[in-house]
Amino acid sequence: MTGTILWTILILSGLGLVLAVVLFFIAKKFKVEEDPRIDEIEKALPGANCGGCGYAGCRAFASSAVAAPDLEKHFCPVGGNAVMKQVAAILGFELQEKAPQVAVLRCNGSCEARPRVNTYDGLQSCRVKASLYSGDTLCAYGCLGCGDCEEACAFGALHINPQTLLPEIDEEKCTACGACVKACPRTLLELRNKGPRGMREFVACRNRDKGPVAKKACANACIGCGMCFRTCTHGAIVFENNVSYIDFSKCKLCRECEAMCPTGSIHGVGFPKPLDKEAVKERIRKRKEEAAHA
Repeated sequence: MTGTILWTILILSGLGLVLAVVLFFIAKKFKVEEDPRIDEIEKALPGANCGGCGYAGCRAFASSAVAAPDLEKHFCPVGGNAVMKQVAAILGFELQEKAPQVAVLRCNGSCEARPRVNTYDGLQSCRVKASLYSGDTLCAYGCLGCGDCEEACAFGALHINPQTLLPEIDEEKCTACGACVKACPRTLLELRNKGPRGMREFVACRNRDKGPVAKKACANACIGCGMCFRTCTHGAIVFENNVSYIDFSKCKLCRECEAMCPTGSIHGVGFPKPLDKEAVKERIRKRKEEAAHA
């Protein structure tokens, strides 16, 4: 009996040794040499693995960057231009710096402006809630307030305000990774250029209903009056589906659209002084008079 066990152990050990040798030679024969620059780039990256670059993680980004002919389609939003300069140096590429971005909320429907008309008692998830019904208010386009975006943010840059039930973004912590944008089922979060010295304008509404309906649903809604569109002299405002949108690449930050908006749905952020609406309206009036007499 002891001899049988001993032979069994010897045979299995020998078989294991043979298989190990075979696997060793197979591995040597089919070994794929990996570009050492992948490791260099991965070390230069922040290691957040947030997916904001569009790849599964930092190593996937590094592998793709090494294989690419340039860095036009590669950008790490967490590391920004500083990290991308290191990546470009490793690969011997020239880097075209990108303007820093930040997430903004295109909804201004606070509890005060957008009264609740019913109560939701289901799972506290915006995605689930959006698939079941239009929401707790008359606005079928506004923020649902369940906090999917807050949960998606890996950097603690976004929190739901308990009074307004709207997400608030901490610009200092926001890396523009886009996780909150993907998490919102109503696409209310958007990445926009921070703008010069942090100044920017955007329409905080996506309600596509006609004026009276939108106004009834939310006091702060864009009512599709087109006043901002007609006021803008820079071609920065697109008016479509009863709602306005400001193209940040064309906006000159004159704040005229903000001054003329009757519902306050256009927000100016980062400006050093409060908006003097009357002064801006007077400037517009004088310009029109001069144009009429020209």
